[in-house]
Amino acid sequence: MNPLGISVALGLLVGVWAQVLYKETPLPCDSNEAEQAALVALDFLNGQHSHGYKYALNRIEDIKMLASADGQETYVLEVDLLETNCHVMNPTPVANCTVRPKILTAIEGDCDVVLKKVDGALTVAAFKCKTEESREDMCLGCPTLLPLNDTTALDLVHASLVTFNNLTANATFILAEVGRMSSQVVSGGLTYAAEYVIVEANCTDDACVPLNDAMAERGFCTAKGLSSGHSVDCNMFATLIPVVDANSTAPAGPGLPQVVHVNADSLTHRHGLRHHRLTSLHNPDLNSLLSAESSESGEVVSVAPVVPAVADPAAVADPAPATDPAPATDPAVATDPAAASASASASASVEIIAVMVKREAPTPGAPELEPVVLPFPSVPLCPGKVRHF
Repeated sequence: MNPLGISVALGLLVGVWAQVLYKETPLPCDSNEAEQAALVALDFLNGQHSHGYKYALNRIEDIKMLASADGQETYVLEVDLLETNCHVMNPTPVANCTVRPKILTAIEGDCDVVLKKVDGALTVAAFKCKTEESREDMCLGCPTLLPLNDTTALDLVHASLVTFNNLTANATFILAEVGRMSSQVVSGGLTYAAEYVIVEANCTDDACVPLNDAMAERGFCTAKGLSSGHSVDCNMFATLIPVVDANSTAPAGPGLPQVVHVNADSLTHRHGLRHHRLTSLHNPDLNSLLSAESSESGEVVSVAPVVPAVADPAAVADPAPATDPAPATDPAVATDPAAASASASASASVEIIAVMVKREAPTPGAPELEPVVLPFPSVPLCPGKVRHF
């Protein structure tokens, strides 16, 4: 058998295998079922994200339900997320956190998530995420995001923390993590801004170590200016107990650590990263259900095609006669597989509706009028509504 024949045969076998395993049902992205799956996925992703900020749901891009022969339901979900101003150590529910605006360089998360329904409850089985900056609508004079190891901005962090410690009489705090740093040109010249997390420390002489206590105080600080002159504002987190989130489920991750660790990586980022990334991969054994688009590393993931069950078996058993003339094909479509795919998608999304127009009885000898046929595009199931921008 020639290579082309082998490829066709393998494709048919894979298609038959997928059809036996799953029956695919696309769902509307703005349905209650999709919303519930997206909130479960969001809580889980935020629970796995141990550095940086919590993310909020911006849009459901796609969702489908795969039903196996034994009745098990699996949901494959694509979501767009946006970084909020709530650090992951902040117990505030993500529904009450503010999404960072574009003018401050918004950070976007693109995640594919596989969820399984067991006893009526959805649980996350696998995910892939990539995190990137939104460079749209940037303006001249807007704050510019800096690498997390920028020396001048770090000088501001350390100087402002000294200032804050001089104002607190009952405790001393050290740096736990730098969240983000930026610079901006103002009338007085270049100025800096920094966000960072602090933790209560035990100090002996000049050496300080974080308290080995789950209830050690932690806070979130914002500083502006230069190391030589600045303002600083620190807010302590009210509680360290994980709280119920937007969909009334506890965070899926391990919660806050029992022992405080200083994140030295925030001070010595090797790659000059300007933001914290979501956890990029979980359970690679289920890669066949995840697309490669959301991969941080850009690796290609082989996706087994899932063939929906055919509603009418007669449509398969009784194919069109071989003598029927083939429809006319655009030469560009015939030679370009991508164009062929786009053409097929476009034709699949258009529903032809026959509209009968009332008219008077024809005059003898006048030609018969055909019904007016108007193409109306079907309402797309996905993507869903945009919640922020």
